Amino acid sequence: MNTFTDSARTAFALLAALDPGLWAIVGRSLGVSVCACALACALGLPLGAWLGVRAFRGRGVVLALLNTALALPSVVVGLVVYLLLSRSGPLGAWGWLYSFKAMVLAQTLLVLPVVLALTRQLVHDAEQAHGEQLASLDARPALRALLLMLDERYALLTVVLAAFGRAVSEVGAVMVVGGNIDGFTRVMTTAIALETSKGDLPLALALGLVLLAVVLLLNACVGLLRRRGEGA
Repeated sequence: MNTFTDSARTAFALLAALDPGLWAIVGRSLGVSVCACALACALGLPLGAWLGVRAFRGRGVVLALLNTALALPSVVVGLVVYLLLSRSGPLGAWGWLYSFKAMVLAQTLLVLPVVLALTRQLVHDAEQAHGEQLASLDARPALRALLLMLDERYALLTVVLAAFGRAVSEVGAVMVVGGNIDGFTRVMTTAIALETSKGDLPLALALGLVLLAVVLLLNACVGLLRRRGEGA
């Protein structure tokens, strides 16, 4: 008996049969990641663009903290959110712990530094390239940031896709704050970890294939946007 072959055959059968349990996990995972990515981008894109054009006292410290946040392990983010949302925590009255909202909050905090850092670097590089034109306009930092964001719109879309990829492939934070509750907070990454430990390899492999397909689609979109941006 070949475990991999048997598991792969059963995994493809689950996908082809549109197994409701499997696709419920996929839908929940995508829902959490889309919401987290939308919130992170709504905050991170304008703020990152502003950081890219604005000079202020303490800017080096802010950038150092931002770069540190990029390397922050997801389980640490999950721990911080857990402490905030726990019954004795400052946000315990919200009752969000082990819920969809808690996972969205954790992923938002995890993805936000990625959006901020990539957007800041992108806008900063664009300003260096178009510095003379912007100087002739005598535009305020907010207007310069907006103009540069519009000019680099295709590149910013790759930032959004990168943020979504970071969110959808994350496991530590959502495991800590979501609790991996079947039918409520179980997402693709946490389900893969659980089902593998239980020995349910077909389900884990099927979810892994879906996750791989999502990542491949994201990479294809990034490549398309890059070529579109170069041709614009």
